[in-house]
Amino acid sequence: MLTILAAGSVFFPGLFLLSKQCLKSIPALRWSEGDAVIVSARLVSSVQAVMASSAGYIIASSCEDIIEDQHWLTSTYIMFAVPYFVYDIYAMFMCYWYKLRVKGHEEASAAPQHMGSAVRSYLRREFLMVLHHVVMVTVCFPVSVFWRQGKGDYFQGIMFMAELSTPSVCLGKILIQYKQQHTLLHKVNGALMLVTFFIFRVLLFPYLYYVYGRYASIPFHMVPLTVPWHCNVGAALLMAPQLYWFSLICRGALRLFTGTSRSQRPRAPTADAKEHPTDGSAPPQPANGYSTRSSEPELTTH
Repeated sequence: MLTILAAGSVFFPGLFLLSKQCLKSIPALRWSEGDAVIVSARLVSSVQAVMASSAGYIIASSCEDIIEDQHWLTSTYIMFAVPYFVYDIYAMFMCYWYKLRVKGHEEASAAPQHMGSAVRSYLRREFLMVLHHVVMVTVCFPVSVFWRQGKGDYFQGIMFMAELSTPSVCLGKILIQYKQQHTLLHKVNGALMLVTFFIFRVLLFPYLYYVYGRYASIPFHMVPLTVPWHCNVGAALLMAPQLYWFSLICRGALRLFTGTSRSQRPRAPTADAKEHPTDGSAPPQPANGYSTRSSEPELTTH
């Protein structure tokens, strides 16, 4: 157990540091520290999502009896992934810190000047996501590894597959970071994010209730009255933030597909602008692509 925890503790921060160093040192890229940190954090989140969803598919497809069948990968991957949630709290803070320091960002004027105030500002802004990660480590980890007593590996595998929506979320953040909201890739990715998040996160718990109802030969609407109360409470607490984040995705998708984001498209300089160039007092465009007015709500889900 300790070996697996140690492996996860090395793998995820190590991948982050390796990616950041490569983005900064490869001659064709030479990205700044802030850009490298933000993109590396998205990359690690996407890698973890692919690993988790792959493990979930293997587990779920191997369980014929959804209650009694076990797969060694279930507890193994849970222990391997726990350090990721601890690391990701730090990675999200570093992304937040560098975004505040970008000249021209909408929060630059209110950016905390000291690390302590930045941490407090980060915790206020990302309270729900930090709370989600803390709960995953302090509650979901012991419940999944010890309290289940080896039962319900199928359900655990299906829950791993909720991470299938994460790569599109991360790609969307990167495209917004580089002001690519007007591109076809951004729109296709936005549609994919909307569909995958709805299927693998919003419909996740109704599907689990449906599967258990078939297994126990009881009607779907009777399942909540049949399973232990703490299962209903846990499902409700885990589903609530998913519904909130999905509402943010829907709001962003509405703005994207109704044309709001096209207002962010770079415009060609007018003749008047060419004849009367600025005196250089205007701040330069941020290197990492953050606009002063984001057209879509920023979403941080894992």
